[in-house]
Amino acid sequence: MKAKYQYRFYPTDQQQQLLAQLFGCVRVVWNDALAICKQSEKLPSNNDLQKLVITQAKKTDERSWLSDVSNIPLQQSVADLGVAYKNFFDSLKGKRKGKKVGSPKFKKKTARQSARFRIGGFSIKGSEVYLAKIGNVKPIWSRQLPSAPSSVTVIKDCANRYFLSFVVEIEPIDSDAKNQSIGIDLGLKTFALMSNGETAISPNYSKTDRKIRKLQRKLARQQKGSKRREVTRLKIAKQHNQIADTRKDFLHKLSTKIVNNNQVIVLEDLNVSGMVKNRSLARAISLQGWREFRVLCEAKSEKLNREFRTISRWEPTSQTCSCCGYRWGKIDLSVRSVLCLNCGTEHDRDENAAKNIEMVGMGHRHDLKRTGSDCKTTPVASCCEPSRITAL
Repeated sequence: MKAKYQYRFYPTDQQQQLLAQLFGCVRVVWNDALAICKQSEKLPSNNDLQKLVITQAKKTDERSWLSDVSNIPLQQSVADLGVAYKNFFDSLKGKRKGKKVGSPKFKKKTARQSARFRIGGFSIKGSEVYLAKIGNVKPIWSRQLPSAPSSVTVIKDCANRYFLSFVVEIEPIDSDAKNQSIGIDLGLKTFALMSNGETAISPNYSKTDRKIRKLQRKLARQQKGSKRREVTRLKIAKQHNQIADTRKDFLHKLSTKIVNNNQVIVLEDLNVSGMVKNRSLARAISLQGWREFRVLCEAKSEKLNREFRTISRWEPTSQTCSCCGYRWGKIDLSVRSVLCLNCGTEHDRDENAAKNIEMVGMGHRHDLKRTGSDCKTTPVASCCEPSRITAL
């Protein structure tokens, strides 16, 4: 399986100029190729596009500066456009899983910039990485590469930070897990509550989020194209990066701990894109990174030969007793603790849901084991017995 290893590096002033020129050329080639595709009735092949936007363009006065950079990232930019169109058409036909993919868009100068080098355009020499027509750069090697990389992508984010992203081939690792399975219920106040009773509290992003809101209001009042507006934009980008880096560090550590200790990981298939349409909760849900956590758990499960499962979002995990299977129905979100009317067990709402997620994911269903005439399903929680439901 393939994996990405990313390292930060600090280019010299001369290398920054060369990289800016490279990013600009890659962006122009992409935009020229995309403009041709939009004007054509039939989508041209990659070879035809490369001849038009690279080979023939270098011979003109308007695009002669394309010869100053390596040809490999320019060719890769056209190839990436072909992949983007393929994903778009597959999404229209229903061949691609997940959310619908839109058509390719033109690249902007102020957005994230990248250029990919294949084998032949880069080489690793000791602690340095040679990039064609850029020179040797010194990344901060936080960990060793497990194998020889097949490609490297040079990235400049919106906050003017530079990264090298290597694509390497890794082998799955066989290791024994301490526990057989675990169910995870995701939330807002408590990021994750596990079926074994453990909780994971997400970092507090509110202070940084308030700074972003204040800077965004300031940005809206400033004149477009001015230097002060660019300074404010960089400040906003740095605050966003601070939140993203904090969240990524938290999610990586949590997912690694869960995957290392459990053989089967069960999550609920949440409709995050639908949940963020709730205006009162959209910002809080987006800051948590539920989807990113699921992707990390799935990828690390494949790496460590673990089994990753998801259950349907329609499973009544919050409406069913995890001990006896009695279903009390829907209850308000403000109710955090429930006393089962059948067996008398008091449950924490999220912990009970996590246990039900684990049982459904492992194939155990309380619905099939009901005994006794008094174990009836109720459409909603009984409001005539307030002593049975306690709110924390």
